[in-house]
Formats: sequence, C-alpha cells, structure tokens
Amino acid sequence: MSTLLIGACPGLSACAAVHTYLFVDGLDLVARSDSRMAGLDPGRLLRPGGPLYPTDMPGRVDVAAQERPESGPDRLSIRVRLRGETVVWSDVMYPGLDGRVIEEVRFRLEQYLSEVERVYEALAGRP
Repeated sequence: MSTLLIGACPGLSACAAVHTYLFVDGLDLVARSDSRMAGLDPGRLLRPGGPLYPTDMPGRVDVAAQERPESGPDRLSIRVRLRGETVVWSDVMYPGLDGRVIEEVRFRLEQYLSEVERVYEALAGRP
C-alpha cells in the first residue's frame, strides 16, 4: 500500500496561483509525471465529494495542467476508483525511486480520506 501526502503552495506570494502537490510514497506525482505541469487548485480537487473522492465507479480526474502553453498534452489525469477499503489510482506513469515506471498505486481508504480532508480543512481555515 502506498501513502498519500498532499500539500498546497501559498499562491501569489510564491506562485502565479495556488496549486496542489500530490506526494505518493514521498515522490511528487505531478513533477515526476510531467515537469511542465502544476497541480490544480486544491479547492477544486479536495472539496468534499470532489474529484479525488473515490467511488465504486471509476472516474478520470484532471490533477494538473500546463502553466505555460507548450507542445504536448496540456492536462495530467489519473483514474480514481474505490475497491472495498482500497483507493486505486491507475493510468499514472512516473518513474519510481528505482527507475521503474509506476502505473498504478493503491492507498488504504482511511489514510487517503484523512489526508484529503486534513488539507481541505487547513485550506478552508485560511483568510
């Protein structure tokens, strides 16, 4: 099982806009998948019942977009689904620490939802 850690940049003080960081087992999913991308706004991804909340029916979720238009895909998306007490992200593709390509990750439902809710609540409390 993998572990999810979510962060968010502070926005205008550091970046052009607030964006989400998705760390899977300590690796930045977005940066390792496509360095041209930046995570989408956490208010969009993490809201209750939002796109990162898993359901039995698989759904495709855009998690990042290009900050500046360049050639190639302009969105990074993953497939999210719930299997019992496991959240499965598939259609990911990034190099792991050993250099092998990671195409699917699995999270314990409790850890996953706790992390999504932790970050959403922290951001909701911002002025």
